[in-house]
Amino acid sequence: MVLEKLLSMRLVKLQFIFLLLLVSFACKKNKSHPITSVPIDITVDMSLPSYNDISSVGGWCYVNGGIKGIIVYRQSYDVFVAFERQSPEDPENTCASGLVPNADNFLQLDDPCSNARFSLYDGSPISGSDWGLRKYETIWDGSNLLRILN
Repeated sequence: MVLEKLLSMRLVKLQFIFLLLLVSFACKKNKSHPITSVPIDITVDMSLPSYNDISSVGGWCYVNGGIKGIIVYRQSYDVFVAFERQSPEDPENTCASGLVPNADNFLQLDDPCSNARFSLYDGSPISGSDWGLRKYETIWDGSNLLRILN
């Protein structure tokens, strides 16, 4: 009798856990980022003249790679962020241009085709998009090498 009661209680607990898992998965939106993830692993030698702009805080530069290129921004002494230049508003990659810094505010990236705007600081949408930018991981060696990967 005691064994049957214990088994019954365990069955109820298992059913409750299963129901909880089912509800949690059913409620989540499984929308994936509209920009395809392409594998990248790039090392940038910041001592080269073409990357001189990211040698100081607040600087940014373009790096070849990704789909439409990558834009790198130096947030602080040891924090870099790197974003795909293909706009999330152009998932089919039909726009000839990638995202470009705004002429009046370099911390704002503009999509010349959809007029969407994004923050260069953190990649979040400012206007015209529900999606933030595709972000790549950055690892700085503390000297001259910045690795960009996903």
